[in-house]
Amino acid sequence: MDTVQELLTKISNITRDIETNYPDVYKYLNENPMTIPNMEHPSISETELKEYLASLETLLEKYRKDH
Repeated sequence: MDTVQELLTKISNITRDIETNYPDVYKYLNENPMTIPNMEHPSISETELKEYLASLETLLEKYRKDH
């Protein structure tokens, strides 16, 4: 089982990979600075991180399969 830090590292790595190697996919990440919490220590669960990582992996896998 991944720790929160490991999940964050994987999310960073896959996001960087998408940004660098798949710019057509990057625009679909729906990341908007307006949605970033303005709290000093926002609460994000391990489950939410796992779901986000899985969605990134699925998005990239689907793009690779279709192109």
